[in-house]
Amino acid sequence: MTRKYVALPRDLFEGRTAIVTGASRGVGRATALRLAEGGANVVVNYLSREEEAGEVVDLCKRKNVEASAVQADVSEFAGARSLADAALEEFGRIDYLVLNAGIWEGAPIEEMSEETWTKVINTNLKSAWAMTKCCVPALRKNEGAAVVLVSSTAGQRGEANYTNYAASKGGQISFTKGLATELAPRIRVNCVAPGWIETAMVRPVFEDELYKRSVIESIPLKRIALTDDVALSICFLLSVWSQHITGEVLNINGGAVLCG
Repeated sequence: MTRKYVALPRDLFEGRTAIVTGASRGVGRATALRLAEGGANVVVNYLSREEEAGEVVDLCKRKNVEASAVQADVSEFAGARSLADAALEEFGRIDYLVLNAGIWEGAPIEEMSEETWTKVINTNLKSAWAMTKCCVPALRKNEGAAVVLVSSTAGQRGEANYTNYAASKGGQISFTKGLATELAPRIRVNCVAPGWIETAMVRPVFEDELYKRSVIESIPLKRIALTDDVALSICFLLSVWSQHITGEVLNINGGAVLCG
């Protein structure tokens, strides 16, 4: 299947400000660039990859928007607060929140340490709570405000040897549904649930070419998603194109996992 590039209209997000957590690479990076293409000013959050975050900011600015990189550990409430405060100080508003920060670390349950369990739960799930709590007061002020969480098919079907990751992603889905009703009608809340994505986080798994081929063959659309596939779906859920959608889980897996 040939993938076609689709450009976003400049006025889709014009005059708006978006925070993207974990935006120095992968899905976060692709989402920041697409938001900028659509006219949004972007706050690029990162934990440790300062140089990469700076590159994302530069690329966003080339699209004639404003952008800034903000270092913050959003798995801690203090870090989430500092990120929200920095966005408001620089741009004066928050319209969109993309909760993308995440890690994929696991082990068989009898070997999994408390540290590994807690690190994944805090990075993937606690950060979503902390960022939402800190940003909701600003989001409420703006018509069309929206939140999108980046979950995973693992949150729908589980994942052996990564039960902590699956639990965190399943928690994000339930958190989405609860928030959607709690924050309506002022703020819409949705999430995306990608399957395999071509990212640095999973690339080591695909060093085994036979395994990579088996994964591709298991996907009806016969390709692994690009980060931009996910970014476009996130932009759809943030935009007026989905203005009557909230509490939804949008699956992006090429038909590999069919969930109702």
